[in-house]
Amino acid sequence: MMFLEPKHTINELVSRCIAGQRKAQEQLYKQLAPKMLGVCMRYATDRMEAEDMLQNGFIKVFGKIADYRGDGSFEGWVRRIMVHSAIEYLRRHHKMLQVVDINETGNKEPAVNAAAASSLEAKDLLELIKTLSPGYRMVFNLYAIDGYSHKEIAVIMGITEGASKSQLSRARTILKEQILKLDSKRYDYAG
Repeated sequence: MMFLEPKHTINELVSRCIAGQRKAQEQLYKQLAPKMLGVCMRYATDRMEAEDMLQNGFIKVFGKIADYRGDGSFEGWVRRIMVHSAIEYLRRHHKMLQVVDINETGNKEPAVNAAAASSLEAKDLLELIKTLSPGYRMVFNLYAIDGYSHKEIAVIMGITEGASKSQLSRARTILKEQILKLDSKRYDYAG
């Protein structure tokens, strides 16, 4: 007969992790890893890289877990660590984040048909985001998905707020162009 361990709340697991219980770390990892892998996948170039980011992130989580004060959700706290871990990983392993502050005055964004944008599924949009260059992808993810301000992004990435804004603008333009291309392909197939 197999015994199942009782499911513990996140707060119980956090307390047990602070006390150094390895089994609690394993349970916490199993509960949060699928969501956090999704966070890492948005920054990574492939699944293996995302898994490395995830592992590095959880090492930090367990190393800093005693610092968690209970302000806000624990999952949100872990998510921020994962984002920072992903950025740190990219800095170490890629010659990236060469951010250019483009002049937005001549930057006219294409208009996207609302129907085309609404027919796009979340997984399709995430795939389009993955095609952005690393710098654009990082700024877009930090701002549009993870909710960081341009000021926070500037500090995280070591760039100016203006560079963050221009990177976001360019990323949006590229994504809109890609959505328009997808929409025209769908129209061609339907017609």
